Amino acid sequence: MESRIRSVLLKSACLLALPALLGGCSWLRTNADEPVYSEAEPVIKPNIERRTITEANIDSEDFEVGGYVGVLSIEDFGSNVVFGVRGDYHITEDFFAEVALGASKAGDTSYETLSGGAQLLTDSQRDFMYYNISVGLNLLPGESFVGSKYAFNSALYLIAGVGNTEFADDSHFTVNIGAGYRFLFNDFISVHLDFRDYIFNSDLLGTDKTTHNLEATAGVSVFF
Repeated sequence: MESRIRSVLLKSACLLALPALLGGCSWLRTNADEPVYSEAEPVIKPNIERRTITEANIDSEDFEVGGYVGVLSIEDFGSNVVFGVRGDYHITEDFFAEVALGASKAGDTSYETLSGGAQLLTDSQRDFMYYNISVGLNLLPGESFVGSKYAFNSALYLIAGVGNTEFADDSHFTVNIGAGYRFLFNDFISVHLDFRDYIFNSDLLGTDKTTHNLEATAGVSVFF
């Protein structure tokens, strides 16, 4: 009798649990069809094309050597071609030291031109040569752009120093001041545009006075 009652109760429990089991299976099947999105992966992926820009940098070495040519206006003796060499040592990103050697040849004074024959200086005495050591300060370092794809390092700098000038068989202590612009084509070649004033005292024309000798040059140098 007890076994019959137990069997009836077991069958009744199974019949009551069957709807719940069928409902659970239906829920699992419905949710399995739904897509699962990951929060770490964006739904829309932007297609951004990035440009690669090759930028010219100063070489890792600190020495720079080059030559230059330009025009030197020697006070009272006209403007003439000047050429020279210079070497720089870049102490830091902002400061550099420079040694330079330049030469030119003085022309005729206005008196010599008007007199028609009088010569104040011989041909060898007209040789004008200077050498100096200077310190430069880089201002406004930045980039110069050529088109939309090329960027080159460049800098405006101020420079000042002291040296010596040999002219008219005499030696003159000389102060030089000026400014320049440096443009780097790549990591070891640069172009310079320089403007300098070489200042020294001279009594060549009879009175002692301070002369200003203005120079404008262009040059090319290499880093090593």
